[in-house]
Amino acid sequence: MNTHCPLSPQPIDQLEVFKVRRPLTKTARRLAEGHLTIGFLGGSITEDGEHNWPGPVARWFAQSFPGVGITSENAGMGATGSDSACLRVQNEIIDRGCHLTFVEYAVNDFNEPTERRARSREGLIRKLLAAGQEVVLVYTYSQVMYTDMMAGKVPATIAEFETLADHYGLSSVWVGLHALNEVRSGAMKWGEWLPDALHPAHRGSWSYSQALIQFLSGQLLASPSMAAHETPSELPPPLSPRHWQGLSLVPLASVDTTGPWVLRRVQNRFHTGQVLETHTPGARVRFDFTGRGLALIFEYGKRSAEFTYRIDEGDWVPVVRERFEWGGDCGMVNACVISDELASGLHTFEMEVIHGNRPDCTGTECRLATIGVIP
Repeated sequence: MNTHCPLSPQPIDQLEVFKVRRPLTKTARRLAEGHLTIGFLGGSITEDGEHNWPGPVARWFAQSFPGVGITSENAGMGATGSDSACLRVQNEIIDRGCHLTFVEYAVNDFNEPTERRARSREGLIRKLLAAGQEVVLVYTYSQVMYTDMMAGKVPATIAEFETLADHYGLSSVWVGLHALNEVRSGAMKWGEWLPDALHPAHRGSWSYSQALIQFLSGQLLASPSMAAHETPSELPPPLSPRHWQGLSLVPLASVDTTGPWVLRRVQNRFHTGQVLETHTPGARVRFDFTGRGLALIFEYGKRSAEFTYRIDEGDWVPVVRERFEWGGDCGMVNACVISDELASGLHTFEMEVIHGNRPDCTGTECRLATIGVIP
């Protein structure tokens, strides 16, 4: 006698993994022409790794479209958010000729203030769309989302992305929901998915990739009619008037320095390019910029110095950054938003290197990698 009773529907069952807002017209055209470059932006869940989800997704393209040249540009970086992506996207995604880019920042933007992440996210999306790319938003998972999701609610960090997706006609794939549903159905054990409640193990990353492959198969293999769904040539008006689309970079070689600085090329897991480097407390950097904000990217770790700064000869402001035991002595990427609330116009920025003078700060290395001006 079969006494099995199906589980009762739960509020989470009302949530949707896939939101298809516009077919991938340009991607289909590129595949038909014989070459497609795909880009990936996100944190450690997305960066190029042994088993992370972008690998199976890129291989699916190669397997599904034999004879088409598939190029993958993975610009994911651990412990970075959409603010860092705005500073890096031109060099690492747009200038590399990507046609379709997957954006994953719902997790790493979680603790950013709503208005701040609204500005950087919309700026990032507008930069990609203005460059002619198609964009798919990808939502992964962290344990702080569990209560909302089980109650059938969309966590705020995802809901805000969905508002942008509606506005710009971007499809989204909630891979974290797909994986959680696999656990709920018994197809995957929790420990196979998230042994540390954040970073998926091999089976968890495979689940993420399979959700995306289901979406892509429906869009690109089912041969939907694309003619009536051409992507608009002009962007709609922005939702946030202070978005970061117009963010520009200041060449490192153009800044004034005091003390022993060296402009040198570095190459490691997270960054290939030049940094302005010193090991000397008291060394200074000074430059002028025109805009309403400033964001800096440093390569940093436990050996990194701290710094103090001032704008327009105002009071000096000390910076204290969190150091992670798992982050190592150096090689991480830190985006430091100095301000995006200044009066628009000409400003002067000065920075002085100081010793962190605390147990988790064991050196005086300072490596400034990027200077971004927010208009």
